[in-house]
Amino acid sequence: MNTEKTRYQPGIMQGVPALARHLFFALDSITELPDALRRVSPLADGDATIVGLGDALVRAAGGRIDGLRPFPTLSGSPVDIPSTQHGLWCWLRGDDRGELLHRSRRIEAALAPALRLVQATEAFRYGKGLDLTGYEDGTENPEGDDALAVAFASTGAEPLQGGSFAAVQHWQHDLDHFERLPGNEQDHIIGRRKSNNEELEDAPESAHVKRTAQESFDPEAFVLRRSMPWSDGTQAGLVFLAFGHSFDAFEAQLRRMAGLDDGIVDALFRFSRPVTGGYYWCPPMRDGRIDLRIPGR
Repeated sequence: MNTEKTRYQPGIMQGVPALARHLFFALDSITELPDALRRVSPLADGDATIVGLGDALVRAAGGRIDGLRPFPTLSGSPVDIPSTQHGLWCWLRGDDRGELLHRSRRIEAALAPALRLVQATEAFRYGKGLDLTGYEDGTENPEGDDALAVAFASTGAEPLQGGSFAAVQHWQHDLDHFERLPGNEQDHIIGRRKSNNEELEDAPESAHVKRTAQESFDPEAFVLRRSMPWSDGTQAGLVFLAFGHSFDAFEAQLRRMAGLDDGIVDALFRFSRPVTGGYYWCPPMRDGRIDLRIPGR
């Protein structure tokens, strides 16, 4: 069916922009929430501004979305993967830092006093889509119809079709430590050769590429990634962003990275760690705007 092709937030399907801002909001007033969502609707075009709703916000408003849940707290792993769930998340895309700032201010004002901005992260494209380590990010991302099938719901209740489940994490890199490692050791952490992005046949089982090879899961665990580097002047890393028709594929990858499947922890944890984690439902479009009516009410 073609419903998801006409209703999804179109910015999700576009490549990463030159610049972006991620805004995270906490719910302060359930009573004020309907008016806040109506006010922000004209600012949320689904193209330059992507919006996602957290499970607690949806439930507080009396709604329900099958498959939406808080970011998981994984137990039994030797590495820490935090859950820092928020009520609402916005991904602002653009190429002018000042314009992004003023758009953020308008969104913040529209959502107050129902929702309060608690975190804002500036992200940027590095080179032709590199992580700050210098390795290519997003290799083997699905494209075209494959990306549509991976990223957007095409079954279930009609109001949910064309929506997407987004997983957002801030990964903080220790770049000084990573850069002290020999080039060959860096390649084996990632599982690819930095010079040409070729996958290494002799990479260890802990290599990030092997831990997250999407076709190696049963069922296959494909997601649509739109990650970008971030920096606040003192710290830096990657805002990992993945879209799916459910959270299942992302969680399968996360569990394997954390060593919960076979005891092998992703080598990425040698120089990087997640410091946030949240799940959000990105509603479909309606009349050229994001449909911010709470489903299931």
